[in-house]
Amino acid sequence: MEYRNVGRSGLPVSVAGLGCNNFGMRIDKEQTAAVVHRALELGVTLFDTADIYGGTRSEEFLGAALGDRRKNVVVATKFVGPVGEGPLNRGASRRHVFDAVENSLRRLGTDWIDLYQIHFPDVTTPIEETLRALDDLVKQGKVRYIGCSNFAAWQVVEAQWTARTEHFVPLISAQSEYNLLNRRIERELVPACQEYELGILPYFPLASGFLSGKYRPGEKPPEGTRLAAWGPRGEEVLSERNFAILGALEQFAEARGKTVLDVAIGWLASHPYVPSVIAGATKPEQVEENVKAAEWRLTPEEVSEIDGITSRRD
Repeated sequence: MEYRNVGRSGLPVSVAGLGCNNFGMRIDKEQTAAVVHRALELGVTLFDTADIYGGTRSEEFLGAALGDRRKNVVVATKFVGPVGEGPLNRGASRRHVFDAVENSLRRLGTDWIDLYQIHFPDVTTPIEETLRALDDLVKQGKVRYIGCSNFAAWQVVEAQWTARTEHFVPLISAQSEYNLLNRRIERELVPACQEYELGILPYFPLASGFLSGKYRPGEKPPEGTRLAAWGPRGEEVLSERNFAILGALEQFAEARGKTVLDVAIGWLASHPYVPSVIAGATKPEQVEENVKAAEWRLTPEEVSEIDGITSRRD
């Protein structure tokens, strides 16, 4: 397993990260433990969750599965999403940040969070208020590093500039959807993060499973899959354009003795600004596939060929 520092920080994480959004939603506590334990055996150290995943059960299941091995991994979680009724149980206000971190610490069964992330922009709260609260948590030792998720480029710049001028701890990461079907962040977010020295943490690297090879044109999505459950939203992913890209990627992969899953994760891992690729799993075997795929590094020529396959249909 390769390990890379997140952004400009000294925090090393495994190139293959484990997304924990399935915990408590698609798999139970016992199944979660099996997935987490296999990830640990393979050298995965980044476990990414959120207080709203699985109706708060994701954090609980992850904490229980890690047990005394907690000290050997990087636990990343998030706040902002609704965790109860009413306006006080959501957002990025100082009040909610302080409540949310205590609840996450309790559910995770830990004394600190390695990477605490603003899950979504909260337009009702000044970024200065949120960053000041996070800075206080870092000083208290409850949080080690901070990051953001689903931010636009200008919001990252605003946050980093505010941190710099107010002498707060800066963001070290930006988590965003990024895959071979959705490369929009390359236009503005990636350059902004490179300029302000944030690592990019891609989620949905397999485009919600579309790039895993389980979906075929003209066929209904398999029962139990995410795209089948999403209804109209899933149908948008199962578009003629995306299947055309998938077909070309399958040819690219086959010529190299790889799978499309290998290409999807290996392509992301080949970018120096990506410290870790966050891929979810519901079975230990899926963790194995993701870790193996993250070991592949594409050549500049192969990256250029991928650009041709994806950009010409963008």
